[in-house]
Amino acid sequence: MRDDPTPPDSDATPANGVRAVLDAWGQVLAPVAAAGREHVDPKDRRFAGPEWEHPVFDLMRQGYTMMAEAMMASVDQAPGLDEEQRGRARFAMRTLVEAMSPANSPFTNPRALNRALDTGGASLAEGFAKLLADFKRGQLSHTDPNAYEVGHNIATTPGKVIHETPLYQLIHYTPTTDSVAAIPLVIFPPWINRFYILDLSPEKSFIRWAVEQGLSVFMVSWKSADASMKDVVWDDYIAAQIDAIDTIRDALDVKAVHTIGYCVAGTTLAATLAVLAAKQQADKVASATFFTAQVDFSEAGELLNFIDDAYLQLIESVSGEGFLDGRYLAATFNLLRGKDLIWSPVVNHYLMGDKHPSFDLLHWNGDVTNLPAKWHKAYLTDLYRDNKLATPGGVSALGVGIDLSAVETPSYIQAGREDHIAPAASVWKVTHHFTGPLKFVLAGSGHIAGVVNPPSAGKYQYWTGDSSAPSLAEFVAGAEEHKGSWWPDWIEWIRGFGGKDVPATHARVPGEGKLAAIEDAPGRYVRTR
Repeated sequence: MRDDPTPPDSDATPANGVRAVLDAWGQVLAPVAAAGREHVDPKDRRFAGPEWEHPVFDLMRQGYTMMAEAMMASVDQAPGLDEEQRGRARFAMRTLVEAMSPANSPFTNPRALNRALDTGGASLAEGFAKLLADFKRGQLSHTDPNAYEVGHNIATTPGKVIHETPLYQLIHYTPTTDSVAAIPLVIFPPWINRFYILDLSPEKSFIRWAVEQGLSVFMVSWKSADASMKDVVWDDYIAAQIDAIDTIRDALDVKAVHTIGYCVAGTTLAATLAVLAAKQQADKVASATFFTAQVDFSEAGELLNFIDDAYLQLIESVSGEGFLDGRYLAATFNLLRGKDLIWSPVVNHYLMGDKHPSFDLLHWNGDVTNLPAKWHKAYLTDLYRDNKLATPGGVSALGVGIDLSAVETPSYIQAGREDHIAPAASVWKVTHHFTGPLKFVLAGSGHIAGVVNPPSAGKYQYWTGDSSAPSLAEFVAGAEEHKGSWWPDWIEWIRGFGGKDVPATHARVPGEGKLAAIEDAPGRYVRTR
């Protein structure tokens, strides 16, 4: 039972008494445990390690695995459920099964039990202190909350805030090359997260990398919602995207900009392009890039399990001041990967008493934002539940019925092969709606790592192929695999639009053109809680 084979000074300690009892039972149960080894999944990290080989705990994991399989099978065999109901039942059952794991208790997790015995209970005391701290925060911690500071060791790419409205700030980043591309780039991040997912540590920063490629880069930083934003709706976000585009065009005296929309901001960018097309203003945007963005939600994955009347009523009940506390949404996303984002931290921090890791991406993941309640509910009902954006004229914005088939803007569409938030099959459907030239790229990994994959890391891969293929499966069947990051492929696509470079002076330097600098990047809004 001990991790440390060194015998203790005394055999009379309570810890050794507990171990002696377990070992005695282990001798009795060893033949039974050995006979059931086929029930052990060697890939299940919850039960990895030599401690789980002890017959007592080996039988616990075997029994749990058999029970979990039976419980999940009961959902698949339940009569009278349509596919949507079965999907929700399967998700609910999986959530219950994950919570029941013996790894989640200090009495049935041998690693946690060993640590508690070796430390005289100090590990559990430390874990309990972390639990109380998280209760006080109202949020599960994944990383040391004091390890990172926005603007100090994350979100550090130099720049200035050069424009702001009650909804967003516009950041212009300082060029690092003598000349820059004439057509600037503006990035629209999702307002459900802080923008600095694209500006983590310098070696991971897409923004810093794009600046180094000679682009004039602008970033929208959305304000975390408060009671003053209770009437904000989708039209306001679309109007904000247009405002940012026009602000940059005027400030740099250019006809058009390149755009990027990430996740829900990509969905909104698609609507923005449709609005501009309807108003005969499509030429304001030279190109559009979509990071894991959906416009057709018919195959939107496990998030659809939350879009029912009960969940919508819950959202409304906790949004009394006109905004949804971002911690509720964070809990929802954590449930999608409960083993990794809920129970693994519970075991490591509460049961084992381990120190929190210092990991910039996990810090960002816990840095939640609040959402305007009226728009968030409409987003869930109109787009996720009713899939109205996929129907021409199904939704309107700024007085215009949105028809995605009117979008002829050249588009680069990136999806993540293992994305559980915006599944690749759902992102692929963008190709069914736009009518302009398209390039679809399938990246390895998921919703975050598939996007934030700098070339220097040498990780993952991406696939290119026939973007006009009838289906994602046919695209994959004929696609060519490329090792590493897709970022170099994207920058070559951007450079394919031509246009001469211009000196990185005057208006190309933040604060030295028509718009004075308001404050240093990353600005106030990203710090607003």
